[in-house]
Amino acid sequence: MPAYDAFLLLSFGGPEGPDDVMPFLENVTRGRGVPRERLAEVAGHYQAYGGVSPINAQCRDMLAAVKAAGLELPAYWGNRNWHPFLEDTVRQMADDGVERAIAFVTSAYSSYSACRQYRDDIERAVAAVGPRAPRIDKIRPYFNHPGFIEPFAASATAALSSLPEQARDGARLVFTAHSVPVGMAASSGSVSAGTASTAPGGRYAAELGEVARLITGRTPDPARGHDLVWQSRSGPPSVPWLAPDVCDHIESLAEAGAASAVVVVPAGFVSDHMEVVHDLDVEAAAVAASLGLPFARAAAPGSSERFARMVCELVDERVSGAPALALGDFGVSAGDCPLDCCRYVPRGRPA
Repeated sequence: MPAYDAFLLLSFGGPEGPDDVMPFLENVTRGRGVPRERLAEVAGHYQAYGGVSPINAQCRDMLAAVKAAGLELPAYWGNRNWHPFLEDTVRQMADDGVERAIAFVTSAYSSYSACRQYRDDIERAVAAVGPRAPRIDKIRPYFNHPGFIEPFAASATAALSSLPEQARDGARLVFTAHSVPVGMAASSGSVSAGTASTAPGGRYAAELGEVARLITGRTPDPARGHDLVWQSRSGPPSVPWLAPDVCDHIESLAEAGAASAVVVVPAGFVSDHMEVVHDLDVEAAAVAASLGLPFARAAAPGSSERFARMVCELVDERVSGAPALALGDFGVSAGDCPLDCCRYVPRGRPA
């Protein structure tokens, strides 16, 4: 088995004060041609919370929880879009004499944005640091690991219990994930043992559908109706993205009389960061309230003790050959996917 001498937490990053918001959003959208007025609109979401995204604090808490759960390797943390930037972290690792590290990213799925882009981030950071940089191996997608599914099932159950008693039996579970361009979703091929998928939306949507099934099956009413929908679309109207949007779907449920209440489960996310808080706790909740539909939102699993133990279990798979855990029909995702897996070149950009 590989001899690792460090652990790296790799995440998206977020602003930690009002002055950080626009530079952060410019980093996130660089090269995508997002209009300035759209950036200003999204900046307002952050400014409503003092210009602070929850995600960096959640990463600090996650690192502390993983250490408490038994991680013995020296731990580092780097982000794609804000301090601590990944390149700076890799440079610090090199200065500290780290030679080979194992990386856990705060994204559970296959696809370009959920997996391949983080691999590309690692490659760029290592190349920027040069020959001194450690080798960094990314942990496999973990969408169907018990440590991801079980905390979601517990929080979905708790959210159902928080509804008015008369609305619980007919409540519908609505699973959400970050929408992506249809072309990007289609590029996410099968990288797992077990079931391959040719469903619309590619591997990304198929994995999310499996997660929705696994979580629903672990709630008190396993036969309860559930749906997979999307949120946080950010692209131009001319580019098709995965649909329906969560707010549109809530309206459709109400119009059809198909639910006595809605419990939204942010199954595409590891933690309750700004997109979860704003898009669901603010916008989706407001739509439900305007329709008189009771609404609750399940917590993401990143703050749970079981999730922290999952991270340690995933490390142990690579460090000591511990059994790889996975629920459902998809099996265990590949640790090292093919070099061309989930590649995506947006329309209009050079390949």
